Amino acid sequence: MKSVENMTRLFVCAAQKDEVGRDVARALKIEVKKQGLKKLLLGGEKRKVRIQTCSCLDLCKQCKKGPGAALLIYPHGTAYGNVRPRDAAEIVHEHLGEGRVVERLRID
Repeated sequence: MKSVENMTRLFVCAAQKDEVGRDVARALKIEVKKQGLKKLLLGGEKRKVRIQTCSCLDLCKQCKKGPGAALLIYPHGTAYGNVRPRDAAEIVHEHLGEGRVVERLRID
């Protein structure tokens, strides 16, 4: 069994009426692969990156009422709202690659 500690997970809410959550997850997977970040080196330790959809992140105002999806990055605890497929490249590069939060999408 793989250790959860060696994994970064991106949970994308797919509970919207349209398919935006699934489209965001698909775009994130493409970007992680394209940018070569399926495995991250954080603090000298390799971490595998997983992107998965989920039914609800309890951030409904950020995904059901807007044109984008909610996204939670674990174990960082960073939540993003109103994420669209076109935001995937920036999130992957900035958050996963550089360790910087994408402030324009961040929610508390």
